[in-house]
Amino acid sequence: MAQYDLIIRGGTIVDGTGSPAFTGDVAVKDGLIAAVGRVTGSAREEIDAAGKIVAPGFVDIHTHYDGQATWDQEMAPSSWHGVTTVVMGNCGVGFAPARPDRHEWLISLMEGVEDIPGTALAEGITWDWETFPEYLDALEKLPRTVDIGTHVPHGAVRAYVLGDREQPGAVPTPDDIAEMSQIVEEGVRAGALGFSTSRTVLHKSVDGELVPGTTATPEELIAIGRAMGRAMAAGGHAVFEIASDLKREWDEFGWMGQLSREAGIPVTFAALQSIAKELPLDEQIAEMRAQNDNGANIVAQIALRGNGIVMAWQGSVHPFRFRPSWMSIADLAWEEQKAKLLDPAFRAAMLAEPNDYTDAPKDIGGVVMAISMGWTLQFEMDPDFDYEPAADASINARAAAAGVSPQEYAYDLLCEGDGTGFIYLPILNYADGNLDFLHPLQHAEDTVNSLSDGGAHCGTICDAASPTFMLEHWVKSRKRGARISLEQAIKRQCRDTARLYGLEDRGVIAPGYLADLNVIDMDELKLGKPWLAFDLPAGGKRLLQKADGYVATIKSGTVTFRDGVWTGETPGGLIRGPQRVELAEAAE
Repeated sequence: MAQYDLIIRGGTIVDGTGSPAFTGDVAVKDGLIAAVGRVTGSAREEIDAAGKIVAPGFVDIHTHYDGQATWDQEMAPSSWHGVTTVVMGNCGVGFAPARPDRHEWLISLMEGVEDIPGTALAEGITWDWETFPEYLDALEKLPRTVDIGTHVPHGAVRAYVLGDREQPGAVPTPDDIAEMSQIVEEGVRAGALGFSTSRTVLHKSVDGELVPGTTATPEELIAIGRAMGRAMAAGGHAVFEIASDLKREWDEFGWMGQLSREAGIPVTFAALQSIAKELPLDEQIAEMRAQNDNGANIVAQIALRGNGIVMAWQGSVHPFRFRPSWMSIADLAWEEQKAKLLDPAFRAAMLAEPNDYTDAPKDIGGVVMAISMGWTLQFEMDPDFDYEPAADASINARAAAAGVSPQEYAYDLLCEGDGTGFIYLPILNYADGNLDFLHPLQHAEDTVNSLSDGGAHCGTICDAASPTFMLEHWVKSRKRGARISLEQAIKRQCRDTARLYGLEDRGVIAPGYLADLNVIDMDELKLGKPWLAFDLPAGGKRLLQKADGYVATIKSGTVTFRDGVWTGETPGGLIRGPQRVELAEAAE
């Protein structure tokens, strides 16, 4: 009889702790890692990992699969990139608690903030819950390729408590705040990993209204934090997650520090170079560290590359979005649009027109201008596109080299491949024209890799591929600046992210930990070209991106992907609260 369920033989083990890689075997039994080192026993299945990397499964703490997780077992695209655990419910948006008359409102909020097609959510979500604990029960019914955990979202909580009074600028009463705090405490006690809110003008409902919580007072937020602290003291785990414009008059770090100290919980925020943030990134980090020096526990979530928009004719945004000619065909079916766009007379007419910004959002004018006229900020996505592009790869530079105007070059680029061309516009995290500023942050103990937004921004980005990008770009092939060691890169998206959310049973290759593993061929590791799929419920669109090089992904001891193809196995489940590990005896 086989001693183990699975043995991965002869791989280069990068164990997730940051320790030097070593060659050895990994044995798995009953969903856990049973032995690491030289394994002499037998198994029902063996994987030859000679010349390959063996790493823990990746833990992605910033996703938006709140709707998709109720119907989709594959959990793509995150699961295609070695991710075995996701945390969703970020940025204050989600679907519980939910009164029956607020379903459409919550969908419009998610659609506006996270660019997830409302029609897909309306068709896909079953709504067999009202309270947050009931939502967790519903999530628990569907097995998946990955484990999922979630926050209690501020938007849903405020809508549940305030009802029709939930309008931009609404001020809750003390009784409202007490009820919201009770709902959050109940959610954390039921197994939520934290609470999330949003305070940025970039986050709006599909109707253009600021999301609930944008103007919430420190009193409301601290009261909720205290409730989380009570739940955490009772055995839960409570992370307070926030996306904010960090306006100086709000003193965000002041109340975040107070909340963290009073409640005894970690607070984590999106740290970005952003046109919406008044504080430069280095000032954000400095203010965070000043609070931490005074007893707080604030952690900065950093992205791995420029955050922005992948623009396409069929995407959510493109440079000609505000041209009258585009507006005249915007509601047509794609085949009719394409016929117009490929018509030389239509092309000439559109290129001759000025932009019409009448209906453009006024409070994000900089973003609108970057989309419609920022030719020096936009980049052609070649087949081997480098997500750290130099200035000579910009639309402006390539148009000049080709002897045409930037708008002509952009138009024709979008028309390539029968109208499927892409343009990359990094709105955030690319103010310097490179990613050098992220290198020291990748080695800081008070930052975590995050902001992949898996499952969200379906028509504009596919940063769910971030774990692959981390390995391919930062470890293997970065041309402009220092790289990161493989050991550090694995630690950043395994142990470090898992620990922030109390998931101490994963992210490390050692006996007793969950057998969440990746076998990766680093020589073959490469991001594929993104494409637009229309495979969500109701034909909803989403940008997808696969990768070569993943030999196997293993969740709780079961192989879920072989050579990038789903095996059909669904060993993943719902995470309720913090997870501990009983370490087994020393490795063989």
